Amino acid sequence: MSRKTKPVEENYPAYELEVLAIIEALKKWRIYLLGIKFKIITDCNAFTMTLRRNDIPPKIARWALFLQDFNYEIEHRAGTRMAHVDALSRVYCLMLEDSLKYQLKQAQLKDEWTKAVRKILEKDEFEDFYVKYDILFKNPEKELIVVPVLMEDEIIRMAHRQGHFSIRKTQDILEKTFFIPQANAKVGKIVRSCIECIVNESKSGKKEGFLNTINKEDKPLGTYHIDHVGPLETTGKSYNFILVVVDAFSKFVWLYPTKNTGTEAVVERLKKQAAIFGNPKRIISDRGTAFTSNLFKEYCQEEKIQHLLITTGVPRGNGQVERMHKVVVPMLSKLCTETPTNWYKHIDRVQQFINNTPPRSTKQSPFKILTGLDMRMAKMPELQELLDDEAVGELNEDRELVRKQAMENISQIQQENRRSYNLRRRKETGYELNDLVAIKRTQFGSGLKLKPKFLGPYRIVKKFNHGRYEVEKVGDHEGPGKTSTVAEYMKRWTNSFGANEIRTAECSAGCRVTNN
Repeated sequence: MSRKTKPVEENYPAYELEVLAIIEALKKWRIYLLGIKFKIITDCNAFTMTLRRNDIPPKIARWALFLQDFNYEIEHRAGTRMAHVDALSRVYCLMLEDSLKYQLKQAQLKDEWTKAVRKILEKDEFEDFYVKYDILFKNPEKELIVVPVLMEDEIIRMAHRQGHFSIRKTQDILEKTFFIPQANAKVGKIVRSCIECIVNESKSGKKEGFLNTINKEDKPLGTYHIDHVGPLETTGKSYNFILVVVDAFSKFVWLYPTKNTGTEAVVERLKKQAAIFGNPKRIISDRGTAFTSNLFKEYCQEEKIQHLLITTGVPRGNGQVERMHKVVVPMLSKLCTETPTNWYKHIDRVQQFINNTPPRSTKQSPFKILTGLDMRMAKMPELQELLDDEAVGELNEDRELVRKQAMENISQIQQENRRSYNLRRRKETGYELNDLVAIKRTQFGSGLKLKPKFLGPYRIVKKFNHGRYEVEKVGDHEGPGKTSTVAEYMKRWTNSFGANEIRTAECSAGCRVTNN
């Protein structure tokens, strides 16, 4: 371990710095040293003598109290016997650099390509390669060390680990010191295989995986989507959850209040439902414990039901029931605002109205798709209003999503058009107020082909953004008295038009511009 001294610590006497180094080391490795006996070896004899004194400075006294937590002994060793420790603060970095250069030199001598280049350089020049300090370099201005094949991966990793940068930045770091042929592909391979980057960085770009629809039969009651909603307010009957079952084809919904999310409660409700509607061919659920237990597996096997589990963290695989949560919960919360614990009393009515309301996907009510009949039920305007509100909310969500996607598409097209358009353009000329300019003739007709393409002079009276101006006519000449134009359609009224015209244009607006 090592660290730089703080500004205050730079003024410490030598023996205090020695003590500070020991204290910092003990703080660093405290969890490993507590409870064991160890030895502190130092070449500072003043430190060993100071701890034996009766009157020691307050700072050293605090450190001495900290040392009392440990079982240690101090051994003094002469500086001549501590050269290996002193090297860490004196020549270690230089040794590391020399070691790297030595490795590069030895690897170059073993590499066939670098050996061939060095052999050519013994007799003649070869591109911008040269040998310096017995090492092959490239580009005398940048002095890039040629990296042999055997060390390419090591050098690239060394550059990448300076900050675990992207491929481009890692390559920029490399190109300041080293030359590696076809570096881009090699850097990409190393960076993409970096474990630290793989486990710590989020994936960028588009999310992987397309939306795959679930194949449905042309008959209802073949596929069920099931899930739990909750925990909700505990009712007088100890209900906390709702088991939601959705028929994939008809969108028919069953809502069952339950006391927990256990498998027993799920199987019990499914058996009651099977007594009326029979068993489905398959059930789709998440990986909750109620659906991954052996009991649920045995139930599906006994009833010949295929059980499909969605991928963890991808709720869209069970999207039909997830969407139903957003309908059921708001409706219940609005119906039992005053007595939240009575939500279970409204379950049947909510289920009834949902099954009598046509979803946008089928355009027919789930009840009619399932039975072929229209449901007979008492009118409850308040429930219908709530359900309509949820339907409007769903429509608004989809509409906002479509608008957002459209806006993103529009922005993308705008950027692409802007790039391609600007390739054929240059920056507009800047003009200031009261500048005299000529403006392009924008109206053409018969007999005007030989007329001047620009009119003027005009004086700039207003300046707007993006190179737009308002100008007024100076003198008596052809053209509108006051108009707006853009820099693209303007020219400076300069000597190229003639000195007499400039002098005449500078008179009052009532003067006539004459051509001599």
